[in-house]
Formats: sequence, structure tokens, C-alpha cells
Amino acid sequence: MARVLKMACMVVMCMAVVGAPIMMVEAMTCSDVVQTLMPCLSYLTQGGNPSQECCDGVRTLQANAATTSDRQTVCNCLKSNVNNFGVNANYAQALPAQCHVNIPYAISPSTNCDDIRF
Repeated sequence: MARVLKMACMVVMCMAVVGAPIMMVEAMTCSDVVQTLMPCLSYLTQGGNPSQECCDGVRTLQANAATTSDRQTVCNCLKSNVNNFGVNANYAQALPAQCHVNIPYAISPSTNCDDIRF
């Protein structure tokens, strides 16, 4: 009887582990975007060459924007914060190329972020 009870407990525990929800990845937020790109602020406002930390942030942002929703969040965040930080739109548009990163849309106030797909 004790052996059957132990076996039943093992089966229940295995089912709990296998049936446990897979860890959800949090959706990207605008705060994440701003924090990741903060090392780029001097480049985005003054020009010159972006720092290594800036380009690392651009690459991190590109890698972490793994869903359509994430990419749309990044796009909308960039559009809404351009005026808040005194960002030069030309420098913002050139940033991905300066960091040798390809993104599937233009960084521009006229970009329709709803059209971005993964």
C-alpha cells in the first residue's frame, strides 16, 4: 500500500511539473526601450559617432524585440519620445546603420508602427 501511495505521489508530481505553464517572457515596454537606448542620447542630440554602449543597446533592443507587438512598441516609443529628449530625427534615422544593425522599418515620425510585422 505504501509503495502504491509513493508511486501515485510521484505521478502527481510529474504531472504538475510537466503541466506547469511555460515561463512567460514579459512584453517589452517603452521604459525598456528608453533605458536601453539612453547611452545613445548624446549621439541622437549632437551627432558624431555613436558609442560602443549605444550600439550594444541598439543590438540588444533588436534582439529583444522578438514579436510583432514588441517591434510595434519599440517603434511607437521611438516616435513618441523623439521630441521629449530633443532628438535630431536625422541622427535617429541613421542610428541603425551607424551601428550596423538592420531594422525592418524607418525611424521616422511618419512611420506607421501598426504596419510593422515580425
